[in-house]
Amino acid sequence: MAILADKNLKVIIQGITGREAASFTKDMMDYGTQVVAGCTPGKQGQNVHGVPVYDTVRQAVAEHPASASVISVPPALVKGAAFEALDNGLELIIIVTERVPRRDVVEMLEVARQNGARIIGPNTLGLICPHEIKLGMAGGPEADVKKSYMPGSVGIASRSGGMTTEIANLLTTNGIGQSTCVAIGGDPIVGTNFLELIPMFDADPHTKAVVLFCEPGGVIEETLAAMVVEQDIKLPIVAFLAGRFVDDMPGVRFGHAATIVEGDKGSARSKRETFLKSGIHVADKFSDIVTILKKLGVNDD
Repeated sequence: MAILADKNLKVIIQGITGREAASFTKDMMDYGTQVVAGCTPGKQGQNVHGVPVYDTVRQAVAEHPASASVISVPPALVKGAAFEALDNGLELIIIVTERVPRRDVVEMLEVARQNGARIIGPNTLGLICPHEIKLGMAGGPEADVKKSYMPGSVGIASRSGGMTTEIANLLTTNGIGQSTCVAIGGDPIVGTNFLELIPMFDADPHTKAVVLFCEPGGVIEETLAAMVVEQDIKLPIVAFLAGRFVDDMPGVRFGHAATIVEGDKGSARSKRETFLKSGIHVADKFSDIVTILKKLGVNDD
C-alpha cells in the first residue's frame, strides 16, 4: 500500500517542454504514471511524448482532470506555477526546481496549507511507490527504477534524492521491498518532511518500518525524536546519519543548502544522541540498515 500517491493518480507537468521535464515525463510514463497533460505558456497545441501541452493549468485540467502536478520551471517562476496549481485544485505538488527563494517557499507552503494541499520539495527528485507510480526524477529511467525498487513493507524518507535510490537498492538487494520512497528535498525550507511522513507511514497497515536518510543541519530530526515519544509512535524507525565529519568543521556548508551547523544543535552528534534516547535505531554504517531491519523482523523474502 502506498502513501501520498498510487497508480490511479492523474498528473500534469508544469514546464513540460523543458529538456529536463521532457526527459522525466517519459520516464514517469514508461513506469506507468498517468501523465495526462502538461503546460508551458505559449506552447499550447504542442505535445511531449504524446502528452498534450496547454498554456495554463486551468486549460489543462479542464480537458484532463488531475489532482497532482510536477513543477520544473526556473526558480523565479516556481511560486507563480505553484499558486496556479493550487488555485486550480491540485492537491499534491512536487517541485523539482532548486534554488527557489526561501520567501517564495514560505508563501507557497502557507497557501498550500490554506488549500488543504501538500507540497513535496523544492529541490526534490520526487517519490516512488514501487510498481505503482513515480513522480519526478526519482530513480531515473524505468529500467533503473525496476532494478533498484521493489514493492514491500519499508518506507523511505530521505533528504537526498540520490540516497533515496541508494537505500532502496540496498534493501532490494537484500530482499526487502519498499512501500513509498520520498525525497523530501535538500533545501533549508521544504514542504512535507519527516514530521508529516512518519505519522502517515505509522497509519499505513502495510508499512512495517521506515528508513530515514539524515544530514547535519536543521532541527527536524530532533523535533521528530520528541514527537515519536510524545505521540508514542511504535513504528520502527531506522536512521542513517550522513556527514558526521561536519561536526568537526562548524559553520561550513557541504552539499545541500540545509547542511550547515552552527553550535551543537543540528549536528550529527546531537541528532544521534536524540534519536537513541527516543528509541529510534541508528545505523552507524550504511550496511547496518539491513542488519537492524532484519533484527526487527522486517524481511520481505
